[in-house]
Amino acid sequence: MDGISPTNQGVNEISSTDETMNKPTSEELDLLHANVCLALSEPVRIHILYALHERPLHVSALAETLDLPQPTISRHLRVLRQRSLVLTERDGTTITYRLADPRLVEALEIMRHILRDALARQTSVLA
Repeated sequence: MDGISPTNQGVNEISSTDETMNKPTSEELDLLHANVCLALSEPVRIHILYALHERPLHVSALAETLDLPQPTISRHLRVLRQRSLVLTERDGTTITYRLADPRLVEALEIMRHILRDALARQTSVLA
């Protein structure tokens, strides 16, 4: 799994047993969906999060890094800001964006590994 696991990436270890993992309430799941899942439903936003994981950037630098128009980046940053997934720092007229919590990219990495494993299982079943 390329060394990515919940315990070695700073994410609290979660066991699959009911004794050590609190089941989320319906309200928590609704909030998770509305605040995180929907914000991550656009691949451009995930690209932005990965770019900001490397270093804080302003809109123009993000647009250049991701080779996308600045208005597109701004629109997606607004959603990420509204969901408190990115934070801003103002220096005069320049606004720099940074990740609110680096665990977000760690969670994305875990999901990427889950996807790879699922695809490998599907491929082996079809072979």
